[in-house]
Amino acid sequence: MRLTKLEHAALVIEEAGGELFIDPGKFTRPVPASAAAVAVVITHRHDDHWTPEQLTRIVAAAPEVRIFGPAGVAAAAADFPVETVEAGDSVEVGPFRLRFFGGRHAVIHPSIPVIDNLGVLVNDALYYGGDSFTVPGVAVEVLAAPAAAPWMKISEAMDYVVEIAPRRAFPSHEMVLSPAGKALSNARLAWATEQGGGEYLPLEPGGTIEI
Repeated sequence: MRLTKLEHAALVIEEAGGELFIDPGKFTRPVPASAAAVAVVITHRHDDHWTPEQLTRIVAAAPEVRIFGPAGVAAAAADFPVETVEAGDSVEVGPFRLRFFGGRHAVIHPSIPVIDNLGVLVNDALYYGGDSFTVPGVAVEVLAAPAAAPWMKISEAMDYVVEIAPRRAFPSHEMVLSPAGKALSNARLAWATEQGGGEYLPLEPGGTIEI
């Protein structure tokens, strides 16, 4: 299984000729859509995690692609055939097994409503929590670790990585950071990964991991 990090929170995973896209949003350049796409996972409705333009591009290239997300995504993306999933659900699609965790977005501020959000575990190896600190409670080989967001501080992300103790971790949700901020975040997340004996990979957009 090959993971390619795109900008911000977007990922594309390739396995056995199929492609899975996760969270192709507005801080990501047009995703490299192809006929190989079998599924899209959108963790929540915020537009830095999905846009109609990105989904239209993927669906045009692969009309049979399946799109998964919580109820809030299905409502926001009503023009697309989103299949609603919930925490505890497991879906087999092409070469991918998707398991969903959590249910709620992290709190940004008491004045801002909390929306639904699902973390996803891909092929029992790669975990991405979306905008949350939901711990899946299973062994994680590779973790997409949040680097910066309005809903977090770096100490929370560090504690999250320490608790999950992945074998490898890389940064996500980092397009809101300056180069100096990315360097600081990478250093802190690397420390947290190493506490569990793991390896931190400071991937830049276009970087890949073999899982």
